[in-house]
Amino acid sequence: MIWLRSGLYWLGMIVTLPFYALLATFLLLLPPLPRYRIMASWAKIMIVWLRITCGLKHRVEGLEHLQIAPAVMLCKHQSAWETLSLQLIMPPLVWVLKQELLKLPFFGWGLRCLSPIAIDRSKRSEAGKKLMEQGRDRLAKGFWIVIFPEGTRVPPGERGRYQQGGARLALDLGVPVVPVAHNAGEFWPRNSFLKYPGEITMIIGAPIATAGRSSAEVNREAEAWIEGQMDRISGVGPCHPANASVHGGS
Repeated sequence: MIWLRSGLYWLGMIVTLPFYALLATFLLLLPPLPRYRIMASWAKIMIVWLRITCGLKHRVEGLEHLQIAPAVMLCKHQSAWETLSLQLIMPPLVWVLKQELLKLPFFGWGLRCLSPIAIDRSKRSEAGKKLMEQGRDRLAKGFWIVIFPEGTRVPPGERGRYQQGGARLALDLGVPVVPVAHNAGEFWPRNSFLKYPGEITMIIGAPIATAGRSSAEVNREAEAWIEGQMDRISGVGPCHPANASVHGGS
């Protein structure tokens, strides 16, 4: 049943993605926020479809911490789930991502329509300048900026190296950092076809002030908070290492 349910989910994605990719070519004529809201409806559809087909739900704690002006969000990265769900949960947002993702057929077309901050990591000095310029522009347009400080998806039960880029950007832009923890990888592992039923927990932390502080200090505080929450919510899903052998998770 897990294979059948997961197959139905992917079928829904395959059917809807080309339509939204085609729509994106026309939406580029609209201002950033209206086209974001239209394109984000695809992510909302896929989250609902995930619940229907795979029985995978979610709950969120700390929504009250989003009642501030746009800021920089530092989010745990375990799964593809958070890239979809944040569009449902958060105010309008943009990601900092690799420039080459915009070149992907269909998916890249839709990403371009969401006004991401796309950088070429091979050109460090240029990437830093572009990050600041585009970050300031996106905040002015009403977007939050989402950064995955570990840089890549990290399996449940593991911790990646938290890079200071997100904290440094928040300091330079004069905005707080909002940390986010979740256990999505225990139900929808990275690079996995299979998705397991259950309830993902996402926790949004209180804003961390950046004024008068170093990026290293802010980064350490965000990491400590995120990993502290991970200790609290981890170990409940079938794909956590402690449960994978029992439930057959990947």
